[in-house]
Amino acid sequence: MIKTPYLLFLGDAPDMLAAKVAIGIRDWRPENAVGQLCLPGCGADLGLRELTLAGAKAAGAKTLVIGVANRGGVISAKWKEVLIAALAMGYDLASGLHNLLRNEADLVAAAHEYGRTLHDVRIPSVEYPIANGEKRSGKRCLPVGTDCSVGKMYTAMAMEREMTERGMKATFRATGQTGILITGDGVPLDAVIADFMAGSIEFLTPDNDDDHWDLIEGQGSLFHVSYSGVTLALVHGGQPDALILCHEPTRTHMRGLPGYQLPTLERLRDTALPLAQVANPECRVVGISINTQHMNEADARAYLAEVSQRMDLPATDPYRFGASVLVDALEAI
Repeated sequence: MIKTPYLLFLGDAPDMLAAKVAIGIRDWRPENAVGQLCLPGCGADLGLRELTLAGAKAAGAKTLVIGVANRGGVISAKWKEVLIAALAMGYDLASGLHNLLRNEADLVAAAHEYGRTLHDVRIPSVEYPIANGEKRSGKRCLPVGTDCSVGKMYTAMAMEREMTERGMKATFRATGQTGILITGDGVPLDAVIADFMAGSIEFLTPDNDDDHWDLIEGQGSLFHVSYSGVTLALVHGGQPDALILCHEPTRTHMRGLPGYQLPTLERLRDTALPLAQVANPECRVVGISINTQHMNEADARAYLAEVSQRMDLPATDPYRFGASVLVDALEAI
């Protein structure tokens, strides 16, 4: 188990999008985040206390979490001095990057010398099966997005919280490094060998009570040429009964792809639903989740009302305004 609480290391993250791992921990497990540590030039700020390694240690931090999900998942050489100093001071390290802590000889040597643990949460711990497509008991909901980092995880977690408060049976199923660091369990889907990705999601969402909902963390986008494969594995392996369409309306292009524009919500609906119905013919689109963090409240509410009327579906920002209308839609199934 990864020891808590955490010091969230932002390194030289260029912007807040790159710090989404740390942001997720701050928002969903604030009791586990004693502060943040940035390098010069960092473009992200979580609004937490800026602490030194020594200051965070005095505040009780036990693990330094690399809270950055940069493109390609590389452990920067600029970070090494801080990471090794943290090990020497008694921290464990945790990372969800593709470039593994355990593959960095200097970090491995320092961890051995100081008796510390390196946690690579992006390493699968199970030999997953190939998907068989057999129908499973229980119910499943999957958020799908027009782009990466539009709020799919937040949608699922907000829905789980609302459902738990209502006394409904619901479980958030983490499929990425942030979700795993928040909940302590899940499938690091983008590190699973391609042939086994859909099978890993079948494994993650097994047979359950007929009135139990799995809220599956979404990944990537069917329209993102870099990451569409991981999304389709969720769509088929998850066999969702319900899809939530997720969108961030202020984006000018796909994340990391300036030459690609975001699809409309209508196009997302018309693409994702037929693919989902391959594995579950009864799947339906039940609601819309809009990430309005870059909009003022009046504009956000007006946009939600317009989208809801246009699409004839309930629409909300579940983190900002609550997930009740989305949960209502699930209860109606």
